[in-house]
Amino acid sequence: MKQIDVCLTPDLLHLHAVENTIVVVADVFRATSCMVTAFAYGVKTIIPVATIDECQMWQERGYLAAAERNARRVDGFELDNSPFTYMDEQIRDANVAMTTTNGTLAITKSRSAVKVLVGSFLNLEAIVRYLKTERYDVMVLCAGWKGRVNLEDTLFAGALVDRLKDSYAMAEDSAIMAWRLYEQGKDNLAGYLSNSSHIKRLQRLGIQKDITYCLQHDLYDVVPVLRGNALVAMEGL
Repeated sequence: MKQIDVCLTPDLLHLHAVENTIVVVADVFRATSCMVTAFAYGVKTIIPVATIDECQMWQERGYLAAAERNARRVDGFELDNSPFTYMDEQIRDANVAMTTTNGTLAITKSRSAVKVLVGSFLNLEAIVRYLKTERYDVMVLCAGWKGRVNLEDTLFAGALVDRLKDSYAMAEDSAIMAWRLYEQGKDNLAGYLSNSSHIKRLQRLGIQKDITYCLQHDLYDVVPVLRGNALVAMEGL
């Protein structure tokens, strides 16, 4: 039976062998939710980069550039890390370079995997349907917050484990933990997350609407996949 595992933070990734595994990266608040939304609204490619300098380099080549640190847009870049930004007409057919505090770093650390997919609650069912057609083991990489575990990404991992539990065995305790957390909180995720660190961080910035939006399930039938150094929308879903 195929196995599903959960890595609770990129700082633990060195403990996992991903070379024969599909990695699903989750940064629910808000990088991967932004990416899924961008592809749903017609973006052509997104190049995830770890540093602001790399993002600026792509900006100088004519890419739209999104840069976020500590939940705020970095001065000098066109786009921020709110999913509502990616519903604008300027996104259609655009090539975007993106760097965020946690999510893009997690993606760049996963390059040795068989495939790297971008996951969020917004495209959860699309991810599930695709993985059921694959023969590889799966690992959910939670982007966390600056190397620490966070609750929202762990809940997404639990939601994915829940929907795949009949097709995949839970490989390690982290998958069981994530699944049990999701079972506890699934009927009211916003309430379950109300005291979490990143919720408080975002609420201080007055962006409750982003929180509500990112917790919606199954809005979009898109699966972003890393091809070379760029994310593209998987075709033929």
